[in-house]
Amino acid sequence: MRFLLDEEQREFARSLDGMLTVAGTPAVVRAWSTGDHGPGRALWARVANAGVFALAVPEEHDGLSARPVELAVAFTELGRHAVPGPLVETVAVAALLGRLDDTALAKAWLPGIASGETAASLCLLTPDSPYALDADAADAVFVVTEDTLRVAESAGPVQPSADPARRLARPLGGTVLARGPSVRMAAAHAADIASLAVAAQALGLGRALLDRTVDHVKQRTQFGRPIGAFQAVKHRLADVLIALEFAQPLVYAAALSLTEGGPDTHRAVAAAKLAAGEAAYGAARAALQCHGALGYTGDLDLSLWIRKARALRTAWGTPADCRARVLQD
Repeated sequence: MRFLLDEEQREFARSLDGMLTVAGTPAVVRAWSTGDHGPGRALWARVANAGVFALAVPEEHDGLSARPVELAVAFTELGRHAVPGPLVETVAVAALLGRLDDTALAKAWLPGIASGETAASLCLLTPDSPYALDADAADAVFVVTEDTLRVAESAGPVQPSADPARRLARPLGGTVLARGPSVRMAAAHAADIASLAVAAQALGLGRALLDRTVDHVKQRTQFGRPIGAFQAVKHRLADVLIALEFAQPLVYAAALSLTEGGPDTHRAVAAAKLAAGEAAYGAARAALQCHGALGYTGDLDLSLWIRKARALRTAWGTPADCRARVLQD
């Protein structure tokens, strides 16, 4: 199976990378962490204008049709730049509503998602997962409880999070939008799309951490030599690179499986999420160690990436859950 991107996909990645580099995302992340959503929503509009959210919306609702590979490309860049907001949840909501046989619901929400006018969050409510991401910033919070879909009326107070830019709150109350087995099936598909997007985010985040750490070890000296010249440091960063290189084809394989709708899609997505999440977490640990005392300060932009790596590792599928899914008969 061929996992190389074509020229159009590579150009899409380059254009997103250029746009997000100019945007200065560390300042946006810090503002979002304090509850100031203005800079984040401005960047959200630019991401939408690049067509990112339209990639999860069917053409009949002003989207570009479901294109999981391009979504993986886009979210790799969004992860590379640590863009805040319910990005994953918004495309998951689009996937959910696109799978439901409810034209009225689709018409009501999907065009706004495609254009970037609507930022949505999604909570697949369970006792272990009672929170919605960025419910305080989203225009709508969709909640799935077993086979019932509703839109929440409000949200509780924001809870502390390992990543301050991931603001978690309990969705409260709400109006029922749909019921039945179709909701459960659509929610399962949305969860796969979310897991793929998080895996791609983690992949991009891990590469950003590795690049920054390599630059740092070339400049920081000890005993009169750059620490990057020491074999122990080289081996540590080589392990990070190998983990990321092994995760990348799994992410693209999961995207292709979602495109084709094969019987092993759930397992392919779980494998991608597990590999990318662990690779990014390993990159964060290596970055923290190689930066020494600098890595522990919140004033350093690197800390924004390090904290996010830990959160993405468990978002939309913990390592244990993903391993269990991969090993299912």
